[in-house]
Amino acid sequence: MVAESADADRDGVLAWLNGGPTPDRPVLRAAVKESLAALVEAAPGRSVEVRVPPFGAVQCVMGPRHGRGTPPNVVEADPRTWLSLVTGRMTWADALAGGWLSASGTRTGEVARLLPLG
Repeated sequence: MVAESADADRDGVLAWLNGGPTPDRPVLRAAVKESLAALVEAAPGRSVEVRVPPFGAVQCVMGPRHGRGTPPNVVEADPRTWLSLVTGRMTWADALAGGWLSASGTRTGEVARLLPLG
């Protein structure tokens, strides 16, 4: 029963990305958090911060660790853009050109190379 619910939630998010109705907030939050966890698994580390407000932020990519203040390498996107990147419905270049994605710092390209997440 839980697997059916997860499949329905995934299908609802994909339908939204394709122009359908917006899923419930808990479904969006879960999709963002799961995708961020998958990113960290694919690129462990602490040199790039990826933010998808209001649902989550993670640090990933091996390299120099950031401590205090504003991180030098930050990727930020809204949930729709982030999930579109993760699923391959939008390219990194298109998201940047459209102003839907902010990527600052020399290490953010490493996140771009990981998308879409497999």
